[in-house]
Amino acid sequence: MSTNPQAQCECLDLTKLEPVFERYKDIVNGALIPVLQASQDVYGYLPVPVLEAIAERLAVPISQVYGVVTFYAQFHLEPRGKHIVRTCQGTACHVRGAGKILDALKENLGVAPGHATADLQFTLETVACIGACGLAPVLMVDQDTHGRLTPDAIPEILDKYRK
Repeated sequence: MSTNPQAQCECLDLTKLEPVFERYKDIVNGALIPVLQASQDVYGYLPVPVLEAIAERLAVPISQVYGVVTFYAQFHLEPRGKHIVRTCQGTACHVRGAGKILDALKENLGVAPGHATADLQFTLETVACIGACGLAPVLMVDQDTHGRLTPDAIPEILDKYRK
């Protein structure tokens, strides 16, 4: 189950954005993406109140801010987990059982791809290719690659990253 991003916003301290705005105050055009990146660094994701504050401060329509955030994969509208689990769904991994690995991850984490666990320990993502086809099926947790997987290996791998 996904964490409700609106619930995360109730106690946001928007004053944390002031150093970001100060850093980019002299950029007349083209500050939107750097401001979004820096803001995401502050909060870990981009909740609606942050997007609204950015739109207001940069004097751009909220629709433009939202359009940029939803276009680029680097931006996240929901809280992200401490650990990012990326499971490869490329051809080599698919042929060697990536679907079963994904099913085991969904079952063990209790979330669908694109969502964080309720305790914000993990975010599950699918990717087209990790680039380790010889180790298929493969997943990455943060920067660690785990290959030649079976569904039975998933609980042990995840346990290494739990609190």
